[in-house]
Amino acid sequence: MEWVATFMWTIIIALFVGLVIGGLARLVLPGRQKITLMATFIVGFTAALIGGLVAEAIGFADTEGVDWVKFGIQLGLAVIGVGFYSGWFFKR
Repeated sequence: MEWVATFMWTIIIALFVGLVIGGLARLVLPGRQKITLMATFIVGFTAALIGGLVAEAIGFADTEGVDWVKFGIQLGLAVIGVGFYSGWFFKR
């Protein structure tokens, strides 16, 4: 039953981090993005979960202090996600 508590905390933290990561991704991309706050949150949440899994797979899941590698992966995924969602990568 301990894994249930760990999983629930992972989801709760990913919700918070997703909002922050999604907002930072919008700040990184130049110009305005035609994307709602809810879509930003969903992209950020997804990037936080996938980025955490990628960081764990390559051995950077649990480090002492701030997990900068995990944060960088999550932010990179969020920038890509927000860019694709808002059509930034497909502008002519």
